[in-house]
Amino acid sequence: MSSSQTPARATAVFAGGCFWCVEAVFEELDGVIDAVSGYAGGSRESANYEAVCTGTTGHAEAVQIIYDPSKIDYRTLLQVHFATHDPTTKDRQGNDVGPQYRSAIFYANEDEKRIAGEFIAELTASGAVNRPIVTTLEPLTAFYEAETYHQGYVCANPSQGYVRAVALPKVEKVRQKFAGVLKKHSPLD
Repeated sequence: MSSSQTPARATAVFAGGCFWCVEAVFEELDGVIDAVSGYAGGSRESANYEAVCTGTTGHAEAVQIIYDPSKIDYRTLLQVHFATHDPTTKDRQGNDVGPQYRSAIFYANEDEKRIAGEFIAELTASGAVNRPIVTTLEPLTAFYEAETYHQGYVCANPSQGYVRAVALPKVEKVRQKFAGVLKKHSPLD
């Protein structure tokens, strides 16, 4: 596909623990138009925070990343995702435990599935991860936007304990490791 045929917007849906952290990480990247916290992997009827927190709905706390593929590509998004969460812990990220906190790539098409699968295989073969990667590749059947108070949570609550202890260190990691793909002005500034 030539650059004149590249769509102005594309989406990716990733899960890697609490969606506040995942959203904050991707909001830092140049080419990311928006990052929306929500739920993927379950049904519309149970796509709400109270139900998802039970761990019984099939959902993962996920983030829909709306991006400009002429500025940042899907593979770079995968690199950032795998660098900012632990893809080797099943159904948990730190103290967040349950299937709603699983590491997952929700692919919208076979190309995304292939790219994600190849990336995981390369990461495994590289020895950069010392335990088996348990990230699931799941078809994206639907994405349900989370409640309004979850959107932009880290930006709106930078002094909150969880944000300071968990989310902001992930943002700082992105700033250090991916300095070449950051927005000129962080949403947190």
